[in-house]
Order: sequence, then structure tokens, then C-alpha cells
Amino acid sequence: MRKLFKRIRETGQDENFMHLIENIEVLVSKILSVMMVVVIFVAVFDLGIFLLKELFDTPYGKFNKTLFTIFGLFLNILIALEILENITGYLKKHVLQVELVIVTSLIAVARKIIILDLEKVSGIDIIGLGIALLALSISYWIVRKTTSKN
Repeated sequence: MRKLFKRIRETGQDENFMHLIENIEVLVSKILSVMMVVVIFVAVFDLGIFLLKELFDTPYGKFNKTLFTIFGLFLNILIALEILENITGYLKKHVLQVELVIVTSLIAVARKIIILDLEKVSGIDIIGLGIALLALSISYWIVRKTTSKN
């Protein structure tokens, strides 16, 4: 009988500990969300300043070179928004959503490819990015296929 009471007491302590850990996870996720919102606002402000400066300071015909930098900044903001969505999705469901993580990774690789300077990158780097893109695309397809069946 003593062993039974001891086991019940230990189970209650384990449940209290797990509840504490869950509360800490939620608190950290909320802090990360707020910090990510700040990062997004600063990035949007920085992009706005950069756009205004480049639109009025760049001589005619030279804007194409700056265009890739602008695309990179836009995609940085999209990646930050996807990370924020990952965090808020975790807060809502307490589960990391694999599909969102893969989409965020796809956007990050796409950003890298878009802003890639082919004159400064080796062939092995391009092959690596291609393999990463292929692997992420297949992963996304598998996740979509398995979740659409449920």
C-alpha cells in the first residue's frame, strides 16, 4: 500500500513538472513572437528606406543591379513572416507544423538562388542548392500527400 501512495505522489509531481515545462514553452514562444514582430517591423522600415533611397539616388540604367538586393530584402521579410507563423502555429496547437517549416526552408533556398551572383559562386554550391531544393520539394510533396489523405 505504501508503494502505491508513493507512486501516486510521484505521478503528481511528474504532472506538475510537465505542466511547468509547458508553461515555460508557451512563455518562450510568446516572447519569440513579440521579438519576431519587432524584427519584421524593423525589416519593413529598413526596406522602405532602402527603396526610397535607391529609387531617387540610382542613376538611370543601374537599377537592375539593385533589383536583386530588393528582392532579397522582400524575401527576408517573407521568411520572417513564415517563422512568425511557425511560432504562432505552435502556440495554437502546441505542435511544430512540419509543412510550415518546409515552406519556410523552400523560401529561404529560393531567396538564396534569386540573389545568387553566378560570377562569385562555384559549381558545387549551385549543385548543393539544387539538391536542397529538390529534397525540400520532395519533402513538401510527401507531407502534402500524407496530410491530404487524412
